[in-house]
Amino acid sequence: MKAFLQRKGIEPSFHQYVVKALSFMALGLFSSLIIGLIMETVGEQLVSPFYEPAGEALISMGQLAMDLSGPAIGIAVAYGLGAPRLVLFSALVSGAAGGELAGPAGSFLAALLSTEIGKLVSQETKLDIIVTPFVTIASGWTAAMLVGPPIGEGIRQFGIFIMWATEQQPFIMGVLVAVLMGLALTAPISSAAIAFMLELEGVAAGAATVGCAAQMMGFAASSYRENGVSGVIALGLGTSMLQIANIAKNPRILLPPTLAAAVIGPLTTVVFVMENNPAGAGMGTSGLVGPIMTIRTMGTEQFVWFGIISLQIVGPALVSLLFSEWFRKIGWIRPGDMAIEKS
Repeated sequence: MKAFLQRKGIEPSFHQYVVKALSFMALGLFSSLIIGLIMETVGEQLVSPFYEPAGEALISMGQLAMDLSGPAIGIAVAYGLGAPRLVLFSALVSGAAGGELAGPAGSFLAALLSTEIGKLVSQETKLDIIVTPFVTIASGWTAAMLVGPPIGEGIRQFGIFIMWATEQQPFIMGVLVAVLMGLALTAPISSAAIAFMLELEGVAAGAATVGCAAQMMGFAASSYRENGVSGVIALGLGTSMLQIANIAKNPRILLPPTLAAAVIGPLTTVVFVMENNPAGAGMGTSGLVGPIMTIRTMGTEQFVWFGIISLQIVGPALVSLLFSEWFRKIGWIRPGDMAIEKS
């Protein structure tokens, strides 16, 4: 059996089903729902006031992209799991079914289960072109019907609890949400996928945004002497996951941005009361999605702009830089510890 599963490319493991599959789910989300939200927001807020036809076009494109998020997740997860061609294409239907019945979490589960089941029958019969899509779609639809709704609802309820707890204890939860979501962003686990499955909104999403931004802007500022301007762009607007290899060598370099998240998180929930949506909650400053989604959620008032600049960009960079300089002085961080490879 083990040899058969290996031949089929099926490797049941935490890394395969959580780390890898969630990471590819996030790519599917970004290529549909998140970019759609960005296009719609830019069309509404920035383009329509000056040239309405172009703004309407962007809004229409964005809405179409958002409507196709389920199929995009299905294909992304199947691709990430190394699905054969017929399984890959059929996973589009699995993702659509899961999304319709249980949202992003349903798309993920339906695509994951149908991909692995589809692999089992792929190229096993002379009627592969019929059998493989049939089995993949049927298993995806069944998973979407039976497994997706209860699991999706359970995850959603947990997200509701997090948002409720953040409103009841904004200081404590501001620290916890910011720190944990920031760590998820830097770790090889998709914070974007987590935010969408939990359906984080409101001040909890605001704290999550700041936590993710703290990792990105924190590492960008802390490692400036090693990585320069290109590092600021790669880490601050790209991803703090570029530091994973360095974290493995010296875990203490993770402390400055994490402490920055702990400091600024409660400022977000208690003092500024910044809000966001699921798309911004798990992205931080990557592609400026966090700030853009903050504007979408809260509007374009001066207070919002001040909150974005101070809490998502400047604040995390300064706090992390201060901690990193202290750690350099006491020898916890050494020269070159945060240098990233130049491609």
